[in-house]
Amino acid sequence: MATSDPATTGDSGSAVSLENVHKTYHLGEPVHALDGVSLEIPRGSYTAIMGPSGSGKSTLMNLVGCLDTPTSGTVVVDGRDVGGLSDAERTTLRGTTVGFVFQTFNLMPRLSALENVAMPQLFRNVGRAERRERASTLLERVGLADRADHHPNELSGGQRQRVALARALVNEPELVLADEPTGNLDTETGANVLELFAEFHEAGTTMVVVTHERHVATHAERIVHLLDGTLERVESVDGTDGADERGDAYGGH
Repeated sequence: MATSDPATTGDSGSAVSLENVHKTYHLGEPVHALDGVSLEIPRGSYTAIMGPSGSGKSTLMNLVGCLDTPTSGTVVVDGRDVGGLSDAERTTLRGTTVGFVFQTFNLMPRLSALENVAMPQLFRNVGRAERRERASTLLERVGLADRADHHPNELSGGQRQRVALARALVNEPELVLADEPTGNLDTETGANVLELFAEFHEAGTTMVVVTHERHVATHAERIVHLLDGTLERVESVDGTDGADERGDAYGGH
């Protein structure tokens, strides 16, 4: 008789499920970064996370991205209880299930755009020819086929962010996490990146964007508002549960 994996749990309709999650950092005085957060992120959804500096956005991002574990409560990513996994298992889950897009791009400076995009496929032991083919296809999708051999210092900020997006998608992850993805971009370039996010969401990828800019958040289907480590409310972008009256930005990361 088959036995179930004790680390496998959660609703199959959810890409991410958090239940009564607490995260406390002990840096002298305890810092309660998250305090009883419960949240479901459905598969194929597009969610924005907003809040002022210190609200818990980065901590939530780290937990959902399998970079950290909760102090208490459960975080389930793609059916796996993150808190029940070893460091090696979390690394594998992160490498195969989650794609990251960072504000600072985090590209390898000595690798070409193609090599940067291809690199995450090493987690799946994909052969070199297949890695390059998949990376080339994604660079074409983000409009950078003619920049495949360029290194990051030869690319504009917008081009580097598109390389980062292609890299995040190369393993066909269940979930893409983007942390302030337009923070270092001008308005037009940021809009182009958000259009790409929408395209990949429409293709079925679960998108989660952390931002302090409301005009970025409204590209999502719903906005999760954090305040002082708690979930203040969840707002539907179509306004069905009330629009946010506090302006365009929280004024901090």
